[in-house]
Amino acid sequence: MSFNIERLFDQYGYEVLFLGLLLEFIALPFPGETTMLYAGYLSYAGILNGWKAFAWAFAGTTIGMTITYFVGLKAGMPFLLKFGKWLLITPSKLEKTQKWYRKYGNALVFIGYFIPGVRHLTGYFAGIIGSPFRTFAAYAYGGALFWCALFVSLGHVFGPQWERVLHAIEHHSWKLAIAAAVVALAVWGVRWAVLSARKKRQPARSE
Repeated sequence: MSFNIERLFDQYGYEVLFLGLLLEFIALPFPGETTMLYAGYLSYAGILNGWKAFAWAFAGTTIGMTITYFVGLKAGMPFLLKFGKWLLITPSKLEKTQKWYRKYGNALVFIGYFIPGVRHLTGYFAGIIGSPFRTFAAYAYGGALFWCALFVSLGHVFGPQWERVLHAIEHHSWKLAIAAAVVALAVWGVRWAVLSARKKRQPARSE
């Protein structure tokens, strides 16, 4: 098992989810999806509480994303170009994420959780382009909720078969990205409909 996840859980429990995912989103190497699937399996086996595992994973993910947003906002692209190599951020990853951001905008923060090599950089780029924090948080925290719930739940549902699920996901990650894009569009559509309905209910101002 990569990174010996089993031993880490034996020694540290839920904290593995929190610290590991936080470090992953700063762009340090950590198998976040593998860890969440295994945590889900441990909840299936009755070793961990599934809700607690999800909560720790969600906390680590959102805090990690928030840190990268503010680093991008304050330090900008020069920081990534100068220090990116220490965080294993290669020029090819930067170029790839830039292309995706030009295509999807802030929605990439939500979709990016399911795109290997991209999710680690979306928080930085949201800060670099000066995306308002409320907009960033809506996409980042919503995406984290969906991502963490999905992987912990898959590990719980499939139990001992969790590694097969991981291999299947690794070969079909683009399908998950498409599904995430559909969810993001649906959320945006509902939000737009609610705002439009509120505006229609507001009485017109008398001139």
